[in-house]
Amino acid sequence: MGVIDGAITYANLLALLALGLTLTYITTAVPNFAHGSFAVIGSYLAYTLLVAWGINPYIAVVPAFIIGGLFGTAVYLLTIRPLIKKGASVDMLMMATLAIDIILYGSLGAYSDYLSGLFKRNASKFVFTNIDFTIGNVPGRLVMSTLLVLGTLLGLYILLYKTKFGIALRASMENPALAEAMGIDVEMTRLFSWFLAAAVAGMVGAVLPFLQETVPGTGGFIIVSVFAASIVGGLRNIAGGLIGGYIIGLSESLVTYGLSDVLGTGVLVYSKVVSLLIMVVVLLVLPEGITGTKLWRRLMG
Repeated sequence: MGVIDGAITYANLLALLALGLTLTYITTAVPNFAHGSFAVIGSYLAYTLLVAWGINPYIAVVPAFIIGGLFGTAVYLLTIRPLIKKGASVDMLMMATLAIDIILYGSLGAYSDYLSGLFKRNASKFVFTNIDFTIGNVPGRLVMSTLLVLGTLLGLYILLYKTKFGIALRASMENPALAEAMGIDVEMTRLFSWFLAAAVAGMVGAVLPFLQETVPGTGGFIIVSVFAASIVGGLRNIAGGLIGGYIIGLSESLVTYGLSDVLGTGVLVYSKVVSLLIMVVVLLVLPEGITGTKLWRRLMG
C-alpha cells in the first residue's frame, strides 16, 4: 500500500504542477524553469506556519495558494512582461526563468538558515510525514492530494466554461491575435495565468513535504519531472499537463521501485532517468505530445 499510495500522491502533485507549467506556456510561450521553486515557496511557508504557530500544513494550503499566486504575479509583472514587450525571444525568456530559479534557490537557502537560527531547528531539510493523519489505512497525503486535484479541476471547469472571463481566457489560449482583435484583454489573461499557475504550485508545495524530504533545491529536482510531464502530455493543451503528470508520476515511482527490486536500492536516486526516457520516446514518436495527436483531437471532437 505504501508504494501505491506514494505513487498516486506523487502523480497527483506532479499533474497539478504540470498543469500550471502548461498554462503559462500556452498563454505566454514561456518555459518556466522556476516553476518547481514556486512550489518550494509554499513548502517553506507551510513549515514556517508549523514551527512558529503550530498550524497544520494542510491548513497552510490556503495561504500558500494566495502567496504563491501573488509571487507569480510579481514575477510576471517585473520580469516576464517587460521582456515580452521588448521582443525577447523564447530563449531569452527561458534564461530569465533560469535566473529567477537560481535567485529563489539562494533566497530559500538563506531563509532556511534564518529559520534554523530563530527556532533552533534544522530548516535546511524537513518532512511532514510524522504529523500526517490516516483514515483507516489511507494516508492523509493521498486524501488531500486527490482532493486538491478534484477541487482544481472543478474550479477550472467553472472558470473556463461558466464565466465570461474563462471564455476570454480560452480564446486567448487558442488564438491570442484573434482574441485581441475581438477586444479581449489578452494581457489580463496572461497575468491571471501566471497568478493561477504559481498559486497551484504554492498549494502543491504545502503538501509536498508529506511525501518527500524538502530542501531549498527541491525545485531544481522536481522541475525535470514537471517538464517531462508537460511535454509527454502536450505543451499546447492544458489537459496535456494533467495526462502527462499521471503518466510520468506513476511511471517514475513504480518503474523505479520495480528496478530497485532487481538492481538494488541504489537505483532509486536515478528515478528522473525514467521520466527523461519516456519524454525522449514520446518526442520521437509524438512530437506534439499525446494531446497533439489526430486521435486525441478526434476524440475531443
